[in-house]
Amino acid sequence: MGTQPARIWTREDVLECRSSPRGERGPEGRSGAIAMAEKLAKNFSSDEQDVSSMLLDSENSKEQLIEECEEIWKQVEECHTKLSLQSVETLPDSDLKLSLLTKRFKALSAEFNQWQKREPEIITTNPDVLVELGREQLQKLDHELELVLSTVNAKNKKLKEDFIREQKWLEEQEQLIECLSQTMEKMNNHVVHFSEKRAFQELKAKMLKIKAYKEEILNALGDFLDEHFPLPENSGTAKKKRHSSKEEDVQLISLHEILENLINKLVNTPHDPYLTINDSFWSPYIELLLRYGIALRHPEDPNKIRLENFHQ
Repeated sequence: MGTQPARIWTREDVLECRSSPRGERGPEGRSGAIAMAEKLAKNFSSDEQDVSSMLLDSENSKEQLIEECEEIWKQVEECHTKLSLQSVETLPDSDLKLSLLTKRFKALSAEFNQWQKREPEIITTNPDVLVELGREQLQKLDHELELVLSTVNAKNKKLKEDFIREQKWLEEQEQLIECLSQTMEKMNNHVVHFSEKRAFQELKAKMLKIKAYKEEILNALGDFLDEHFPLPENSGTAKKKRHSSKEEDVQLISLHEILENLINKLVNTPHDPYLTINDSFWSPYIELLLRYGIALRHPEDPNKIRLENFHQ
């Protein structure tokens, strides 16, 4: 915007003003003074207009820059509103990942085409503003790159740790497979083919051994009982007389026979293991069995006893 340069007063102008006589009443002197005053007023007004025009130019450029920024911000808000009002399409359930990638590719392609068609707009031509904006963008970019670098370093460190752990696990699995392979080879070398006939013979041999061991134990028990718990002597105690009108003699049975009868009763009829006491059972032997917990009385009939369940 063109402005007139300010008037510079010279020494001649000042002398010209002073040379005019104040007290001169003639028309020439008066007219000269008036012309000089008008000239001074005109110069002062032109200087004042120049200063005010410069201030107005600065304010106008600032307001113009603010208006451009507001206009761009309005465009951004309009684009954001349009995007938010767009209807959301429901994606199919099948192959969801492929559908998302396809839509993302279309959106990026459209954005790429728009950026190719669009010409860059410069907000302002002021070099100081452009330098400051460039500096801010570079600082922001530098900060973002530092964040990306730290993230990548952290991921690399984690990946190295995972790799070392997975490699160690792989070595352990390989050692385990090798041990299992060796064990399988040993088992294959010492495998024995199964035979039903052989298994039956082995079971039969075990049963015979068990029966022989049982007979041996029973014989040892009988010898022990015959030695330490014999029948009463014949001199007055060999036979027990039943108190009846006829006073008939009753033959007593040994402790060995009592235990054998109790065992057979428990094995043959486990649902009714009780044995009825008669006169052939010597009462001291019955009391002995009951006292040491070898036999138990029937809860309702005291004349019945059974063998204690030692196998349970």
